[in-house]
Amino acid sequence: MRGSATIPKATAGRHRARRTAGALASAALLLPLLGATPSRTAEQASSAQLQRAFATAAAEYHVPRSVLLAVSYLQSRWDTHAGAPSVSGGYGPMHLTDARTAIAEAPHHSDGAEDARGDSSRAPLLPETHVPENSELPPRLKTLTKAAELTGLPAERLRTDAAANLAGGAALLAAAQRELGEPLSDDASDWYGAVARFSGADDTATAATYADDVYDVIRGGEERVTDAGQRVALAAQPELSPDTAQLGRAGLRTVSAEGTECPKNVSCEWIPAPYEEFGEGEYGNHDLGNRPAAQSIKYIVIHDTEGTWDGVLKLVQDPTYVSWNYSLRSTDGHIAQHVKAKDVAWHAGNWYVNAKSIGLEHEGFLASPDAWYTEAMYRASARLVSYLSEKYDIPLDRQHILGHDNVPGPTTPTIPGMHTDPGPYWDWQHYFTLLEHPFHGDGKGPGGLVTVLPDYAKNRPEYTGCVTGGEPCAVHGSSAVRLYSRSDESAPLIKDIGLYPQGDDSTIGVNDIGSRVSTGQRYAVAGRDGDWTAIWYLGQKAWFKNPGKQPTVVNASGPVITPKAGLKEIPVYGRAYPEKEAYPAGVPVQSVSPLPYKLLEGQRYAAGDKVPGEYYYAPTFDTAPHKVVIGKDMYYEIQFGHRVAFVRAADVRVMSSAS
Repeated sequence: MRGSATIPKATAGRHRARRTAGALASAALLLPLLGATPSRTAEQASSAQLQRAFATAAAEYHVPRSVLLAVSYLQSRWDTHAGAPSVSGGYGPMHLTDARTAIAEAPHHSDGAEDARGDSSRAPLLPETHVPENSELPPRLKTLTKAAELTGLPAERLRTDAAANLAGGAALLAAAQRELGEPLSDDASDWYGAVARFSGADDTATAATYADDVYDVIRGGEERVTDAGQRVALAAQPELSPDTAQLGRAGLRTVSAEGTECPKNVSCEWIPAPYEEFGEGEYGNHDLGNRPAAQSIKYIVIHDTEGTWDGVLKLVQDPTYVSWNYSLRSTDGHIAQHVKAKDVAWHAGNWYVNAKSIGLEHEGFLASPDAWYTEAMYRASARLVSYLSEKYDIPLDRQHILGHDNVPGPTTPTIPGMHTDPGPYWDWQHYFTLLEHPFHGDGKGPGGLVTVLPDYAKNRPEYTGCVTGGEPCAVHGSSAVRLYSRSDESAPLIKDIGLYPQGDDSTIGVNDIGSRVSTGQRYAVAGRDGDWTAIWYLGQKAWFKNPGKQPTVVNASGPVITPKAGLKEIPVYGRAYPEKEAYPAGVPVQSVSPLPYKLLEGQRYAAGDKVPGEYYYAPTFDTAPHKVVIGKDMYYEIQFGHRVAFVRAADVRVMSSAS
């Protein structure tokens, strides 16, 4: 999730803390029961506990083992997450939902100082909309309660004990099979309808997409070691053909995909955001455009919502609020589109990025930002991004697929208020694997660049402030790597003068991105010292631990930029705006304002696209005066810190990282 304001003094752009019993109860759960010095046989027996629990639960409730394994894989990839709930209040390997205790208080854009539109041509838009009252939670968000009724097991045990959780999931599948009037068959092909019902979806398209994914898992097989060290395997059944006709008897509604811009392999519906006037000169909640004809679409921005599905949909339909292009539901991966790709949604806090991006909001409403994301949502999101990437020629890399936390503040005063979602727990490596563009080294040895690539499950940096300010977060896998001012973990963290203008140190707060790099990002090497590697970062030499036995980066090569000869330093920008001479009459000149950072002589940064300065003038509801201004000055996008940035091409020279 995005940062909740759980640090002692709330920082602009972060979010208020919410307590959740599930998150607080996560300490005592589900690690392999290993002795102090177990034998190899004992280790193997211990690591097979979860596999045996699947077999036991399947047998007890007469569910085919392959069905139980595949459903669990699509929900959680068989991970237990140490009992911590998912972003939609789901627990354990079967993702049994118990969301009542964890409804959010503030949606994504309602708390903090970030102007989601990010354009100084009009007054900042800081929504004060209250979260809509939650209607009765739908059945998909309270499956744990039903599982407790079916099994007779206490709710707390279903949350915290993996074997009990599997039993609860098996009981739900068996109940769905009986409700459909189907026998408790040992043939996996007879369970398509029950699997579709297990998704919690109330429409046929979403339920079918979910069930198809489950059967794809069965046909292809899977094997992995879970976050709790459990080895689980599902043998492939490539010839399995389920009885899809069962879906017609499941009693689900039909949802039309008419009007959507979605791939055919997802469930998608059109829920439009309003383009309406309200008050004098005020309108919302997006701008009409003509992309990609008038201006290119270069970025896709990954967000999460801090709101329930029904609440988020109400907000995006409020003309006084802000907007984004798509919302994705956690439990089953269902997608709603709100703004056409041709139009400009207000979501990223930087008008240059908004005008050239598509924003995806992923459902999440728990207090702790270390809540996990479901496999169903990851897969739906990856399919949507793959589709958008192909349609608009957007490269699948971390220079174009950005987290909201990678979007730069457009000007110096905006930097502290920029948002921090989806945070250090979004699994970028898994996401890009689903995009069929996994990160890897170039295989050529040191090439002057490195791609950040820690082992997500084993990379567990300490964070604070997930639930209570200053208090440690639950131990959790992470995509992020921490940076130090020297090759020593006792050294101060790298300072970020944009986040902390008074010179305060960066922190290990979950929302503090001042001294952090993320999986897939690429940086120029600045030095090496044993198990430590240094990169150029925010104008400084930044060190991170990179041991040979568990490396956090892989070698890479490519173009880098450095200041032109004779320049001691050059400015860095948060947006690539045109020079003043490019603006036609009637369009106010936008200042080309440098950020407080400096790129110094001798430093190198990974170079992205070379682009002209560009500004979309759209300050009014009437689209007649709207114009796209394109200048002659060229810019390079660079990976400067945790966020991307821009430098003028006239200030730099481009060279090979191996030079």
